[in-house]
Amino acid sequence: MAAQPVSRMLRRVLRSSVRSCSSGAPVTQPHPGEPSQPAVEVPSGRRRFLREHAAPFSAFLTDSFGRRHSYLRISLTEKCNLRCQYCMPEDGVPLTPKADLLTTEEILTLARLFVKEGVDKIRLTGGEPLIRPDVVDIVAQLHQLEGLRTIGITTNGISLARLLPQLQKAGLSAINISLDTLVPAKFEFIVRRKGFRKVMEGIHKAIELGYSPVKVNCVVMRGLNEDELPDFVALTEGLPLDVRFIEYMPFDGNKWNFRKMVSYKEMLDTLRQQWPELEKLPEEESSTAKAFKIPGFRGRVSFITSMSEHFCGTCNRLRITADGNLKVCLFGNSEVSLRDHLRAGASEEELLSVIGAAVGRKKRQHAELFLMCQDSPPAIPSISFRDSLHVQGLRHRVSFSSQMVTLWKGGRLPQIPLLAQRWLGSGLPQRHYGSHLDSDANPKCLSPEPWAPATPSGPLPTSDQLTHVDREGQAAMVDVGGKPDTERVAVASAVVLLGPVAYKLVQENQLKKGDALVVAQLAGVQAAKLTSQLIPLCHHVALSHVQVQLELDSTRHAVVVRASCRARGPTGVEMEALTSAAVAALTLYDMCKAVSRDIMLAEIKLVSKTGGQRGDFHRT
Repeated sequence: MAAQPVSRMLRRVLRSSVRSCSSGAPVTQPHPGEPSQPAVEVPSGRRRFLREHAAPFSAFLTDSFGRRHSYLRISLTEKCNLRCQYCMPEDGVPLTPKADLLTTEEILTLARLFVKEGVDKIRLTGGEPLIRPDVVDIVAQLHQLEGLRTIGITTNGISLARLLPQLQKAGLSAINISLDTLVPAKFEFIVRRKGFRKVMEGIHKAIELGYSPVKVNCVVMRGLNEDELPDFVALTEGLPLDVRFIEYMPFDGNKWNFRKMVSYKEMLDTLRQQWPELEKLPEEESSTAKAFKIPGFRGRVSFITSMSEHFCGTCNRLRITADGNLKVCLFGNSEVSLRDHLRAGASEEELLSVIGAAVGRKKRQHAELFLMCQDSPPAIPSISFRDSLHVQGLRHRVSFSSQMVTLWKGGRLPQIPLLAQRWLGSGLPQRHYGSHLDSDANPKCLSPEPWAPATPSGPLPTSDQLTHVDREGQAAMVDVGGKPDTERVAVASAVVLLGPVAYKLVQENQLKKGDALVVAQLAGVQAAKLTSQLIPLCHHVALSHVQVQLELDSTRHAVVVRASCRARGPTGVEMEALTSAAVAALTLYDMCKAVSRDIMLAEIKLVSKTGGQRGDFHRT
């Protein structure tokens, strides 16, 4: 999802533009001939604590609150092969010069020192750690360290299937794979790159090689992927996965606001509606996860409650950034450069003194973060429509997860629909877009088949009254509480007349704003799901399926939008289909308006509807 959800958030913090030593002063390297900087004194309060609580664990890695830091995360690189929209610009970010990054030998020297002092678990992170050319060699050399019990890696999964056999042979013992969505088109929209299939292959390879559980990290964000929680959980029925739902953490400078956070309890309530038997597992010491299991399922579900129920009191983690800075807290700004001390020729004792002083200054909890949480408004279900259009992806069929499990069991992966499929016609390639993932895994996402003309199915019963007006003539919502639940399907369409110039740019995907058809498609899906928030008297409908297709019409220099919505309930989905088609058309206008203002929206209409007491309708 993507640059891995945990490490992509780490990267935003670790690459802060202002870095300082824990003391507040910059770390400087002595000039040749000058003595090394004196070791920093361990605070007297911490010395007193260590005397009173004598333990075999290293004094240098024990803070003033008695927390023993046995878990070290090492960032191998700042680079990433994805460009997640909430993580970095499409063109990337300025990188630290290579000369300022830790060398392989420096990484191993520091790892050796920390393991000697009691660290028994090291996790390699990034950026994307698997793009570092010597990652296999680093794992192999870490595996030689006596006392190191676990070597883990957090990856976006793009290169995992290719490298995992070598990594396993080298000694890799734990894997976290980041994946924020199970919808291929939404994945590509979020990360601005292809790769969904590669991530799935990586998960499959990890299971095949015997990793159990394979941890899948999913950062849950309102308006983006919270509707996929049950689909992720369904994967654990037949697969040895630990799906870890992570509360979104709003770091300084992060463009996502606090309202995007979905709390642990809200996620748990959602899942218990479908699986009331969900049972809590005993918590492991120093674990950041609250683990649950559905009886009979192979895998389990965990929640990382970084925001709603922080775990600072049992934190045992330290972090080293790619440029060699030690961070004792993910949310803290203070860092001390171990790289500079290494390169200045500091002895092992001097390095331990610097590390011990930094650990000793670690706070009980990062107060600023939780004050921000308290001052922020609570997360709410409704979000800004304009904001949500830019982050919401496609909603897939409920059956998608069961298909994935079936295919995984057979050692096969689903065929992934492309976001663009070109069909040769008269002149330039024709482009077709659709959001439907067909149940037989055939790439119908962008279907080229012509649409059959609608045919009437008989007269539509009409009413002699406006149903949304009460006896006093006031607007009122219809009470559907007594109506039976039936399968409801509605199809609507719209036409956007672009003109020859804008049409050609859309056809060739040359608009400066980006791919107009993809953005319009996503906007149409999101609009269908938000219809009740836009049309005051519409009921909220739990849609089971939304499909948006866009087809270029060269004869009219137009884009034809077709939106289909399906739900089972007491009320129809005509408004959802019409809203979807209309907003997709408006989005096309917005994408193309800089090229031409002579764009027209036309023929927004209901094509067909089925289900309900008033009978079916099919426009001729």
